[in-house]
Amino acid sequence: MKIAVIDGMGGGLGSQIVTQLVEKLGDQVEIIALGTNAMATGRMMQSGAKRGATGENAIRVNIEKVDLIVGPLGIMMPNALMGEITPRMAEWIGLARGKKFLLPVIQPHFTLVGLQNAPMSDLINELILLIEGEVKNHGKEKEL
Repeated sequence: MKIAVIDGMGGGLGSQIVTQLVEKLGDQVEIIALGTNAMATGRMMQSGAKRGATGENAIRVNIEKVDLIVGPLGIMMPNALMGEITPRMAEWIGLARGKKFLLPVIQPHFTLVGLQNAPMSDLINELILLIEGEVKNHGKEKEL
Protein backbone atom coordinates (compact mmCIF):
# COMPACT_ATOMS: atom_id res chain seq x y z
CA MET A 1 0.00 0.00 0.00
CA LYS A 2 1.35 3.43 -0.92
CA ILE A 3 0.92 6.30 1.54
CA ALA A 4 1.69 9.94 0.77
CA VAL A 5 2.53 12.04 3.79
CA ILE A 6 2.19 15.71 2.91
CA ASP A 7 3.62 18.50 5.04
CA GLY A 8 5.14 21.91 4.76
CA MET A 9 6.89 24.55 6.82
CA GLY A 10 9.50 22.64 8.91
CA GLY A 11 8.08 19.17 8.27
CA GLY A 12 7.81 18.40 11.99
CA LEU A 13 4.31 16.94 11.88
CA GLY A 14 5.04 14.89 8.75
CA SER A 15 8.25 13.51 10.24
CA GLN A 16 6.41 12.36 13.39
CA ILE A 17 3.80 10.61 11.23
CA VAL A 18 6.43 8.95 9.03
CA THR A 19 8.40 7.75 12.07
CA GLN A 20 5.35 6.07 13.58
CA LEU A 21 4.19 4.57 10.29
CA VAL A 22 7.63 3.04 9.75
CA GLU A 23 7.69 1.68 13.33
CA LYS A 24 4.18 0.19 13.17
CA LEU A 25 3.86 -0.92 9.54
CA GLY A 26 7.41 -1.27 8.21
CA ASP A 27 7.53 -3.05 4.86
CA GLN A 28 3.73 -3.29 4.60
CA VAL A 29 3.65 0.24 3.23
CA GLU A 30 5.61 2.47 0.90
CA ILE A 31 5.75 5.97 2.34
CA ILE A 32 6.19 8.84 -0.07
CA ALA A 33 7.12 12.18 1.48
CA LEU A 34 5.58 15.09 -0.40
CA GLY A 35 6.82 18.38 0.98
CA THR A 36 5.79 21.87 0.04
CA ASN A 37 9.43 22.80 0.58
CA ALA A 38 12.79 21.01 0.67
CA MET A 39 13.10 21.20 4.46
CA ALA A 40 9.77 19.41 5.01
CA THR A 41 10.63 16.72 2.46
CA GLY A 42 14.10 16.26 3.96
CA ARG A 43 12.80 15.79 7.49
CA MET A 44 10.27 13.21 6.36
CA MET A 45 12.97 11.38 4.39
CA GLN A 46 15.23 11.34 7.47
CA SER A 47 12.31 9.83 9.39
CA GLY A 48 12.12 6.86 7.05
CA ALA A 49 10.05 7.72 3.97
CA LYS A 50 11.13 5.54 1.04
CA ARG A 51 10.86 8.31 -1.54
CA GLY A 52 10.33 12.04 -1.48
CA ALA A 53 9.59 14.97 -3.74
CA THR A 54 9.07 18.68 -3.25
CA GLY A 55 6.70 21.32 -4.54
CA GLU A 56 3.51 21.84 -6.44
CA ASN A 57 4.38 19.74 -9.49
CA ALA A 58 5.66 16.88 -7.32
CA ILE A 59 2.32 16.78 -5.53
CA ARG A 60 0.41 16.89 -8.82
CA VAL A 61 2.43 14.03 -10.31
CA ASN A 62 2.49 11.75 -7.25
CA ILE A 63 -0.88 12.29 -5.59
CA GLU A 64 -2.72 9.96 -7.98
CA LYS A 65 -0.25 7.12 -7.37
CA VAL A 66 -1.10 6.57 -3.69
CA ASP A 67 -3.80 4.73 -1.77
CA LEU A 68 -3.77 6.97 1.32
CA ILE A 69 -3.05 10.67 1.78
CA VAL A 70 -1.99 11.81 5.24
CA GLY A 71 -1.31 15.27 6.62
CA PRO A 72 -2.73 18.25 8.44
CA LEU A 73 -6.20 19.47 7.47
CA GLY A 74 -4.59 22.50 5.87
CA ILE A 75 -3.34 20.48 2.90
CA MET A 76 -6.87 20.73 1.50
CA MET A 77 -7.23 24.46 2.18
CA PRO A 78 -5.90 26.96 -0.37
CA ASN A 79 -3.17 29.22 1.04
CA ALA A 80 -2.85 27.22 4.27
CA LEU A 81 0.45 26.37 5.96
CA MET A 82 1.42 30.05 5.81
CA GLY A 83 0.70 30.16 2.08
CA GLU A 84 2.62 27.01 1.12
CA ILE A 85 -0.51 25.18 -0.05
CA THR A 86 -1.46 26.68 -3.39
CA PRO A 87 -5.07 26.57 -4.58
CA ARG A 88 -4.00 23.98 -7.18
CA MET A 89 -2.40 21.74 -4.55
CA ALA A 90 -5.53 21.85 -2.40
CA GLU A 91 -7.67 20.98 -5.41
CA TRP A 92 -5.44 18.10 -6.55
CA ILE A 93 -5.32 16.65 -3.05
CA GLY A 94 -9.07 17.01 -2.61
CA LEU A 95 -9.84 15.35 -5.92
CA ALA A 96 -7.28 12.54 -5.60
CA ARG A 97 -8.71 9.02 -5.41
CA GLY A 98 -6.76 8.08 -2.29
CA LYS A 99 -8.49 8.05 1.06
CA LYS A 100 -7.56 11.09 3.16
CA PHE A 101 -6.49 10.94 6.80
CA LEU A 102 -6.29 14.53 8.03
CA LEU A 103 -5.17 15.85 11.40
CA PRO A 104 -7.17 18.80 12.74
CA VAL A 105 -4.32 21.20 13.39
CA ILE A 106 -6.08 24.11 15.06
CA GLN A 107 -5.24 27.60 13.87
CA PRO A 108 -6.33 30.84 15.53
CA HIS A 109 -8.25 32.06 12.46
CA PHE A 110 -10.76 29.17 12.30
CA THR A 111 -12.65 26.82 14.59
CA LEU A 112 -13.39 23.17 13.93
CA VAL A 113 -16.74 22.57 15.57
CA GLY A 114 -17.35 19.23 17.26
CA LEU A 115 -13.73 18.33 17.90
CA GLN A 116 -12.20 17.94 21.31
CA ASN A 117 -8.97 19.77 21.92
CA ALA A 118 -6.44 16.94 22.30
CA PRO A 119 -2.64 16.89 22.34
CA MET A 120 -1.09 16.35 18.90
CA SER A 121 0.65 13.19 20.16
CA ASP A 122 -2.75 11.67 20.99
CA LEU A 123 -4.10 12.63 17.57
CA ILE A 124 -1.08 11.08 15.81
CA ASN A 125 -1.52 7.86 17.83
CA GLU A 126 -5.18 7.72 16.78
CA LEU A 127 -4.19 8.43 13.17
CA ILE A 128 -1.69 5.56 13.16
CA LEU A 129 -4.30 3.14 14.57
CA LEU A 130 -6.74 4.11 11.82
CA ILE A 131 -4.10 3.67 9.13
CA GLU A 132 -3.08 0.28 10.57
CA GLY A 133 -6.70 -0.84 10.22
CA GLU A 134 -6.86 0.47 6.68
CA VAL A 135 -3.65 -1.37 5.72
CA LYS A 136 -4.90 -4.57 7.36
CA ASN A 137 -8.15 -4.42 5.37
CA HIS A 138 -6.55 -3.26 2.10
CA GLY A 139 -7.66 -5.50 -0.72
CA LYS A 140 -10.25 -7.35 1.36
CA GLU A 141 -13.10 -5.20 0.04
CA LYS A 142 -12.05 -6.22 -3.49
CA GLU A 143 -12.32 -9.89 -2.53
CA LEU A 144 -15.98 -9.63 -1.56
